Amino acid sequence: MRLKDFVATYGRPYSRMLGIDLKSRRNKEVVKWFLAAILYSKPIRESSATRTFRCFDRNGVTTASRVVGAGWDRLVSILDEGGYTRYDFSTADKLLEVFGNLQARYGGNLNRLYETSRDGQELEENLRRLGKGIGDITVSIFLRDMRWIWRKADQRPTPLVITAMKSLGIKDLKECARSNRVDLVRLETALFWYSKNFLKKRTTMPIVI
Repeated sequence: MRLKDFVATYGRPYSRMLGIDLKSRRNKEVVKWFLAAILYSKPIRESSATRTFRCFDRNGVTTASRVVGAGWDRLVSILDEGGYTRYDFSTADKLLEVFGNLQARYGGNLNRLYETSRDGQELEENLRRLGKGIGDITVSIFLRDMRWIWRKADQRPTPLVITAMKSLGIKDLKECARSNRVDLVRLETALFWYSKNFLKKRTTMPIVI
């Protein structure tokens, strides 16, 4: 399979899959994706994280103020409804801390956090400072899709993406996207999928770079 066909087939960004319109640049869409990235960052079934985000969306708990206003008990209830039971208590704690800090420091506005960050490194540091539960994996997942609208989003890929790059002989993600004329966000998403669904299962899919 040619790389361009591989990316077209398997590179649908998670934000798009969830119906989140990042290209609108609206804060409410950015915050939704941030919430989803937090859920996806745990070592839990992807289907459970997806289902749990949809529960938050259905309950209207997708802004900083509404997450904080929901309180711990309701957050645990929503997490359990989505099947996020293994990490329900700790995730409720984390969401209250992270979105509480987002509300207090930036008025609940992630675009404001971005604008006050001088460069990509400070952007990542400011995201991590929102709470101790925001680590490299969460930042990488979140900023992967934010490359579309945030110029300073230039994070290191997740370990799964790096594994796929090594397997396929890709040394530079941006150069690979440029030379093959594919979207960078879609390429990184496809590589994540490839690593998770093929390499971890010790199966192969020939891809022509």
